[in-house]
Amino acid sequence: MKVYDIIKKLAADGNLSDEEFKILLEAESMAIGDTLRSEADKVRRSIYGTDVYIRGLIEFTNYCRNNCYYCGIRRDNKNARRYRLTEEQIMQCCSEGYELGFRTFVLQGGEDGYYTDEIVCGIVSNIKLHYPDCAVTLSIGEKPKESYKAYFDAGADRYLLRHETASEEHYTCLHPKSMSLKNRKRCLFDLKEIGYQVGAGFMVGSPYQTTENIIEDLRFLRELKPDMIGIGPYISHKDTPFAQCKNGSLELTLRLLSVLRLMFPYALIPSTTALGTIHPQGREMGLKAGANVVMPNLSPVGVRKLYQLYENKICTGEEAAQCIGCLQNRVNSAGYGIVISKGDVKRR
Repeated sequence: MKVYDIIKKLAADGNLSDEEFKILLEAESMAIGDTLRSEADKVRRSIYGTDVYIRGLIEFTNYCRNNCYYCGIRRDNKNARRYRLTEEQIMQCCSEGYELGFRTFVLQGGEDGYYTDEIVCGIVSNIKLHYPDCAVTLSIGEKPKESYKAYFDAGADRYLLRHETASEEHYTCLHPKSMSLKNRKRCLFDLKEIGYQVGAGFMVGSPYQTTENIIEDLRFLRELKPDMIGIGPYISHKDTPFAQCKNGSLELTLRLLSVLRLMFPYALIPSTTALGTIHPQGREMGLKAGANVVMPNLSPVGVRKLYQLYENKICTGEEAAQCIGCLQNRVNSAGYGIVISKGDVKRR
């Protein structure tokens, strides 16, 4: 089967055989990517029009108990300057974000035991009390099911937890033995069962990743049926065991964004900061490839450079929430428009 026929099949059926996925992902012609993006954009516009949803990202702690080999805030990185935001600082971020037009706040951090369930629930309930028309998204890692339930009961609406890789073998290449893919997946299904809008996703071009690994990721996502799917290119960090590994491919990331839009027409898919880091127009390219969410940074200016999962992260200028006008211009230039909305996932 020719590659263009495979794209037509994916657009029609939302699925392919493993062999067809492999052909599509490994095809060298740049024109393949153009065709994929065109098909993905048609699907995205048919459901979401030109709407792009904005999420205010608050990176509230860069302490983490884990030691993932790819991550700049890993526990054993002694060069990381650590910080924690107080509840008052988080609420100030929300206040500023609300005035700027944000109606979703994403609280993201390392797995930091300082923030007990009681503290997290208190922060969530405080945000919902002051901003009842806003959604609260948490992205704070692997927790027991009862913790997830407590956050949900406190008012959390969404939870982001990238699975990073669905391959057991690949997972062990990226993580220490203290972590397990089984537990990661358990967390995701627990979150769905509780009632969260759930986000998963993976890195593109992470060390030791094969095309077969990516296909496993796509299969797992079909099983999970997440509301949100976040992918981005792997970018190395000098203070990790993978310091010398090459970064992920812009083209493959864009190709996979389009594949995901065709597989999951109703999903909320961000165009990530990592895309903007590896290419000046990376986020605009992501939107044209099928993404429909951007997540500007609401964190205090003084800590933005410290939440460094990877090197050279853009952390001043137009990715900042305060430059919402600049971001609006960028989104408009790509042919879309920012909307002030919680931006819940649309259902079939």
